[in-house]
Order: sequence, then structure tokens, then C-alpha cells
Amino acid sequence: MIWSDRRRRFRAVLDGTGCVMPASVFDPVSARIAEQLGYEFAILGGSVASHAILGAPDLLLVTASELAEQCRRINRAAEIPLLVDADHGFGNALNAARTAQELEMAGVSAITIEDTALPVPYGGYRGSRLISLDEAVGKLNAVIGARHDPDFSVIARTTYFGGDRTDMIDRLRAYEACGVDALFISGLSTRDDLDTVAASVRLPFILGRLPPDLADTSYLTTRRVRAGLNGHRTFLVAAQAIYEALAAERDPHSHAARPAMDKTLFDILMRGDEHRQLSRKALGLSRETAE
Repeated sequence: MIWSDRRRRFRAVLDGTGCVMPASVFDPVSARIAEQLGYEFAILGGSVASHAILGAPDLLLVTASELAEQCRRINRAAEIPLLVDADHGFGNALNAARTAQELEMAGVSAITIEDTALPVPYGGYRGSRLISLDEAVGKLNAVIGARHDPDFSVIARTTYFGGDRTDMIDRLRAYEACGVDALFISGLSTRDDLDTVAASVRLPFILGRLPPDLADTSYLTTRRVRAGLNGHRTFLVAAQAIYEALAAERDPHSHAARPAMDKTLFDILMRGDEHRQLSRKALGLSRETAE
């Protein structure tokens, strides 16, 4: 398959011995920048997808088809492996299987499927914020059974809300038994938490946040943490830069405009040479005209 190389590169991260920091991306240009900077893989978070696609907060308003289309645009533009937060699979086990297939066909290298009870029910949560273990296992089994490319990675995600670790460990062991490729955990905050988890299962981990006690890649590698997220600041920084540039340009007398990207670097990111060569070949343009 045309996506196999990048999927194998993502699997090499999971199978490796180091801990990398993925790039948080949201569109083709941000993915190309991450690729240009040499990131091992990129991630499209659920909150970022909502911001970029809808201009809305993370309330699970994006549809599976909208998410797949955004992934398709990103994967068409850049060759960096892309991990996608597929939330709860956008429904029950059948919906999750369909979501996984759509994202696989959109060129995604890996997805996370979480066991959070989504969307938020009327009146909020009155009990556990997680679905039952049986339902979660059924959903993961459906997703794994639906994939076509064996190099497409399925990652089970859960959240630790503090307190008794028994339920979290039971879930991780059950998800590992399903045959997922890695475990994604949000909410761990101490080394004691991670030590306990790492001793309970054998799969590699991705951590959703790196609080101060865990922000040590040397330590993380000894606990099979292959990637750690530092949030999704990329979109916020980009939005702030756009806001400031537009605010400055509104005032013709302002000299506070932010510096623009170097034209040479911007041309590289836009793959200018590739498009100029195509224009000369396909449109019969001279070198000067194509410029």
C-alpha cells in the first residue's frame, strides 16, 4: 500500500528503545513544517481537529467524515507518519470499526480509541466517566478486525482519574490481550503510577501529558514510554500569530507587524520547485514564466 512506509516508520518508534516528542499538527502546512524539522511522527489531537475544522471547542462536534477528510489533506501533503485521536470511534463498536477504516483509507498511520463515555451525557457524569470494560474490549476487537493493512497501528487509550489503580490496570491488561499495538494513558502524574503500570503489562506506552515528575526521557525509556505529549500549543501559537498580524495590518501606520517567514523556506514548504517543474512540463511554460 502507498501508506506502508510511513506506517512502518511509526511502528519503528513503538518497537524502538527511545522516547520521542511528536509534533502537534492541524493542517498540511503544519505537517510539512514538522516533517522539515525532522519529527519522527505527528499527531492530530481531537481538540485541535475541532479547533481547525470547526473553530469550536472540544465538545465532540466534529464528525468522523470531517476528521477523515482533514487527515486526507494532511497525508496528501506530507510524508510524516500521522497518529490521529479518533476519540471513542464516534459511536459503538460498529461505528468505531467504520471510523478506523475511513482513517486507514485516508493514509493515517495509527489511531487511538479511548474508553471515555462520550459524548457527555445529559446532566453530566453520575458514575464512571468510562464505558464498561466489556464494551471497550468489544470496540477494540471490532476496530482490529476492520483494518486492512497490518501495519496500521491501533492504540487503546484510557484515562487515570486518580485513586485506586486496579481498574486502570485491569483495563490495560484486557486491551493488551485484544492485540492492540500500544497503550495510550492520560492522567498519570507520578513515577510511582508509571512504575506500577509498566510492571503490569508488556506493550509500549504513549503518555498524554508529561508533568514535571515524568519529564525525563531517560527515565521514560526504561518504562517503555515511546512518546510523550507536551500538549497542543502549536495551534494556539499559530492562532496568536495570525491574530497579531491581522491586528497590526488593520492599522496602516502600525510598525508592529510580526516578521514573515523567510521566502526561501516558505517556498520549500510549498514545494515550489516541484510545482514549477510540473508547470514547465505540463503547461509548456518557460523557466521564467513558471517562476
